[in-house]
Amino acid sequence: MKNKKSNNKDKIGFQKLIAVFGVILFIGKLAAWKLTNSDAVFSDAMESVVNVISAFMGLYSLHLAAKPKDEDHPYGHGKVEFVTSGIEGALIAIAGIMIIYEGINSLIVGKVLNKLDWGIWIIAATAIVNYLLGYISIKKGKEENSLVLISSGKHLQSDTITTLGVVISLIVVYFTKIYWLDSVVALVFGAYIIIVGYKIVRKSLSGIMDEQDPDLLRQIVQILENNRRTEWIDVHNMKIQQFGSSLHIDAHITLPWYYSLREAHNEMEKAIILLANNTKRSIEFNFHMDDCKPISCSVCQIKDCPVREKDFVKRVIWTPENVTSVDKHTAEGHTN
Repeated sequence: MKNKKSNNKDKIGFQKLIAVFGVILFIGKLAAWKLTNSDAVFSDAMESVVNVISAFMGLYSLHLAAKPKDEDHPYGHGKVEFVTSGIEGALIAIAGIMIIYEGINSLIVGKVLNKLDWGIWIIAATAIVNYLLGYISIKKGKEENSLVLISSGKHLQSDTITTLGVVISLIVVYFTKIYWLDSVVALVFGAYIIIVGYKIVRKSLSGIMDEQDPDLLRQIVQILENNRRTEWIDVHNMKIQQFGSSLHIDAHITLPWYYSLREAHNEMEKAIILLANNTKRSIEFNFHMDDCKPISCSVCQIKDCPVREKDFVKRVIWTPENVTSVDKHTAEGHTN
């Protein structure tokens, strides 16, 4: 069963906006660098190069992720968002290395700066635009559960932080005439940019390798626990995969063995609909129905069970630990 909620057209449209503004801001920073000859401004311009490349890569990935499933991609194309996000993080780290190289070179050779007042105004204007775009991108990315938009937004906001640092350094150098400070600032922000790039790469790799998201799992389990029915004896062997903004959930649900196929299927559907109606993401479900065993009696809450073989002992609270276990639940723990 599938629950479709994401709006790919909105995500693609906003990513186009980010790409256009990325080009405009890069041109502005490039002009400021040519005017000032500043290493700090160069560092900001280099990050904008990555912004532009990342924006167009993100646009491509969103377009590809929006494509329907086909014979070669039975789970869709959503994983491409993790790939492009990882490339974006790598490019950010490379830009940081280039900035550090340029800064060290300037400290050794020396550099004269020009027209810092013009540079201050141009770079300050780009910082404001970057922050607003980043804020909107992160907000929209969280609403649409899009790693591409969230990564783009974080990148833009990290660019804002470095840009503000550049503005402050230009102001200090403008009034003090201590030109080597400009190269030191470039080194600091180069190191910061490398760290940002590493974090983005780490996040994308976790998605590619289907690393478990503890917060997401906790949310899903809490929905089931808060709304569980007595007929749902247990839920176990749950796995959650992310494909871009979409989820694929596998799980086993234990139901009374004497239920007809239709009755069991209806109960399973209730669990699926519950999750579909309480999440904001497109979800594909693959639930497997298990019949209860005598060992399940100790946790079965059906009071008028006509075939009970053992006494009820206690209600097992569903947690991420026991819901992801491959075994059925019992009062003592788990069992096959």
